[in-house]
Amino acid sequence: MNYARFLTAVSAARKPSPIRMLTELQQRSPPSLISLAGGAPNPNTFPFQSASIQVKGGETVTFDEAAMKRALQYSASNGIPELLTWMKNLQKTLHNPPTAAYSPEKGQMDMCVTTGSQEGLCKVFEMLVGPGDNVLLDAPTYAGTLAALQPLGCNLINVPSDQHGMIPAALRDVLSRWDPSEVHRPGSTAPRLLYTIPNGGNPTGASMTAERKREVYELARRYDMLIIEDDPYYFLQFDKPWAPTFLSMDVDGRIIRTDSFSKILSSGLRIGFLTGPKPLVDRVVLHIQASTMHTSTFTQLMVSQLLHSWGQEGFLQHIDGVIDFYRKQRDAMISSADKHLKDLAEWHSPSAGMFLWMKLKNIADTQQLIMQKALEKEVLLVPGGAFMINSSDPCPYVRAAFSLSTPEQIDELDHLI
Repeated sequence: MNYARFLTAVSAARKPSPIRMLTELQQRSPPSLISLAGGAPNPNTFPFQSASIQVKGGETVTFDEAAMKRALQYSASNGIPELLTWMKNLQKTLHNPPTAAYSPEKGQMDMCVTTGSQEGLCKVFEMLVGPGDNVLLDAPTYAGTLAALQPLGCNLINVPSDQHGMIPAALRDVLSRWDPSEVHRPGSTAPRLLYTIPNGGNPTGASMTAERKREVYELARRYDMLIIEDDPYYFLQFDKPWAPTFLSMDVDGRIIRTDSFSKILSSGLRIGFLTGPKPLVDRVVLHIQASTMHTSTFTQLMVSQLLHSWGQEGFLQHIDGVIDFYRKQRDAMISSADKHLKDLAEWHSPSAGMFLWMKLKNIADTQQLIMQKALEKEVLLVPGGAFMINSSDPCPYVRAAFSLSTPEQIDELDHLI
C-alpha cells in the first residue's frame, strides 16, 4: 500500500514534537535518569494524594500516592503502554487481523488511545480528506461525522443502504463513474475513502452482513480505497455470533477502525481506540502530539487497572450484561411501537445499538412535528434531517433512542407520539 497517496498536505507536513519525544523517552528511562528537559510540573505540588474507586461487584481500583503522581502527570501521546498492550491483545482475540503479523511499512496493525472515538475520527478525516475530495458514506449517518467532514470542503457521496447496511450493488454503481485502472493517475477524482458504521448504525440501527462486508472490501481493493470502520456499537450486538469485522478481513492494510468504551464502560471517561496500519496511526499520533497531547492519564490508568483485574473473560462477561440490558430496552421499544404506532410509522427491529429509526407515514418532513408538537407533549426525539448530507431537505424519519428511558416511559412516549 502506498499510504502517502492518501495523506492531505497538512498531515504529510506534520513532524514529531521534540518535547513530546523527550517526555516519552524520560518515561521509558530508569528512575536514576536526571532530566532537565521536560516541562512537566512537579507532582509534589498536586493537591490529590490517593484515590479508591468502588466497582460494581465489590472490586476496587486503587491509586496509592505513587500511582496518583503518575496518573496526574503527562504521558505518551499514543496511550499508556499497559492499556495499549491489553487492547492489542483483545483486538487480536476478537478479530484476528491478518495485518497483525505484517511489517510496519506493509500496514502492520497498530493502535493508539484517543479521547473518545470522536477524536480519532476527526483526526483521521483531517489526515485523509481535502477540499474537493470525493468521500463515500451511507446516508443517513452519524451527525458528528457530517459535522467533522463538511467543513473540510469535500464532496459527500451517498451510497444507498437498508436495514442490512450499505448495499454493495449500489456501491458498485456509484463507483462505475470511475475506471479502476485510472485511480492512481494524477488528477483522478476517484474516491479514496469510504466511511461506514457497520453495527447498530447511528441513526438507523442497521447492521452489515458478513457477505456485504466482503463485497464492499473487494470493491475497496479494486479501487484502492481506505475504509473507515466506525464501530462504537460493536459490543452492543444483541445476537451471537457477532458479525466478522472489516478488520478481520483486511489483507491489505486498508482498514482504519475506531472503537469506543463510551457505551460499555463510561461515556464521560472519554476513552476510544484507533486501530489501523501503522504508517497512518503514526500520523494520527503526530496530530495528537500537537493538539490534546494525550488522553487523560488518570482515566487510562483507571480503565487499565479494571481491565487487567477482569481479564478478557471478565471483560466479555461484563459486555454480556450490557447487551442483556440493551436487548431488553430494544424489546420494550419494539413492543410499544407495535402497540401504538403500527398505523402511523414503519421501522425495522435493530440487531445492535440503541436506536429505532422510524419513517412516519403521510409526513413529508418531521422537523416541525418534533421541534414543536412533540415538545409541547414533553417528548423529545431527533428529526431525521439531522443525519442527512443536506439537512434542509424534507425528511419523514425520526430517531428514537431507547438507552435511558424505562420501559414504562418508552410505552408512555410511544403512546403520546
